[in-house]
Amino acid sequence: MWSAPGRLYNRVFLLCITERAGAGREGKTLGYVQFLGAAGVVTGSKHLVSVGEDGADGSKLLVDCGLFQGQKEWRERNWQEMPVPARQIRAVILTHAHLDHSGWIPRLVKQGFRGPIYATPATRDLCGILLPDAGHLQEEDAAFHNKHRTSKHTPALPLYTYDEAQECLQYFNPVPYEQPVAVSPQISFRMVRAGHILGSSMVEITVQNHGAPRRLLFTGDVGRVRDQDATPGKVVHSGPPGGESADILVMESTYGNRLHPSTDPRPELAALIRSTAARGGSVVVPAFAVERTQKFLFMIKELMETGQIPRLPVHADSPLAIGAVEIFLKHAEEFSDATRDLIRRYGSPLEWKDFYFDATPQQSKRANDSRYPLIIISSSGMATGGRIQHHLLQRLPDPKTLVLFIGFQAPGTRGEQIKGGAKEVKIFGQIVPVRAQVAALEQFSDHADTPELLQWLRTFSRPPVSTYLVHGEPAAAQALQHSMERALAWRVQAATWMEKVNLE
Repeated sequence: MWSAPGRLYNRVFLLCITERAGAGREGKTLGYVQFLGAAGVVTGSKHLVSVGEDGADGSKLLVDCGLFQGQKEWRERNWQEMPVPARQIRAVILTHAHLDHSGWIPRLVKQGFRGPIYATPATRDLCGILLPDAGHLQEEDAAFHNKHRTSKHTPALPLYTYDEAQECLQYFNPVPYEQPVAVSPQISFRMVRAGHILGSSMVEITVQNHGAPRRLLFTGDVGRVRDQDATPGKVVHSGPPGGESADILVMESTYGNRLHPSTDPRPELAALIRSTAARGGSVVVPAFAVERTQKFLFMIKELMETGQIPRLPVHADSPLAIGAVEIFLKHAEEFSDATRDLIRRYGSPLEWKDFYFDATPQQSKRANDSRYPLIIISSSGMATGGRIQHHLLQRLPDPKTLVLFIGFQAPGTRGEQIKGGAKEVKIFGQIVPVRAQVAALEQFSDHADTPELLQWLRTFSRPPVSTYLVHGEPAAAQALQHSMERALAWRVQAATWMEKVNLE
């Protein structure tokens, strides 16, 4: 907990600033932050930083440019125009490659953006496979709806295409961690390791205009900060490092009202797989192609090699998973010690015996048609699209099947419905009964929970003047706000969609 002098500093400093847009003092303003996504929801991260008098000098940038996923009302925001013309945005800075942080970039470019997109080298490489894949899936979905006339729109159109996603990749500029970059005379930034997924970073922005500089810290998604015993299977280093400082902190709150289990998931995972195999069933795992799939593959391999589960065929049914593994191996400098040891002992996952990486639709269909026990890991992680839909369509009605969730399921997603006990779900326009066993392991999350966030926040060299919570459901953000106020005596509030916050 902060000392009394720290709290006094916070209160005195608060008297010297303006909190909200519209409450500013006379004369020139420093600028503002506007929350264009991930405010009140766990998706669509997109924060506009505008410097100068209403941003008239053109010094505007986006921190993250994410896709809204989940409920229809959120997805419809993907089709809305930006509050400022895309061509006026000078740059985009990405915290990491997950589509809820990067997946709207092709749409931004489609609307006229032509500036640099700054990201760590690993994030750039991962976006190089994630964004075109997202465009391809949207084209496939549009074609399906047009063929079966299941859309209210005629014709159904993709948000963007594979080619449009490929087009946006030319604007990516790789930036190493800790290297200062000047975006304009008023704005500079550096990437700070976040420990969430490969290449993930926080973005520290320094704004200099009409007086003393202001430092803004956007956390993106904060990785687990505990050691390997508490987070087994973690592929990248734990993080983030401590000792940060900021005048304005914009922080995720995904797990603001939940605690990660402190138990090792491996015994329970092994028991679930053994019992499923014993009854002749298969294990179907909806998993994000980036990070979560790799983590699960490493854990399955270790359980097999130590004799804790039978040697079943394992299918990573995702072209993305193949590309992601190759990128992981390219960026081995980010591996955890446990991952380094596994690769030293067993070699590349792409060469493991009885592990299959299904690149083509024909390979995917063969795995789906198999009537022998096997493990299928397929995206999307929330079962909203991709090849996992075909596996669920085929195997959800079978009581021998185990559907295992190893990641967060956002409200409104098919994964959330199945995990929540739905008796039936709709897939490709068909009503599918849910007779399979459904289980979830919460230890796989790569998001820090409240104790871990507080552990990191206590390392700050001084308290932020104001903290805004994003990327969390309202209940999660509110719970984290109360926890931070009690433990740290910081000024904290949940951001709201389209809200502007003055940098003064």
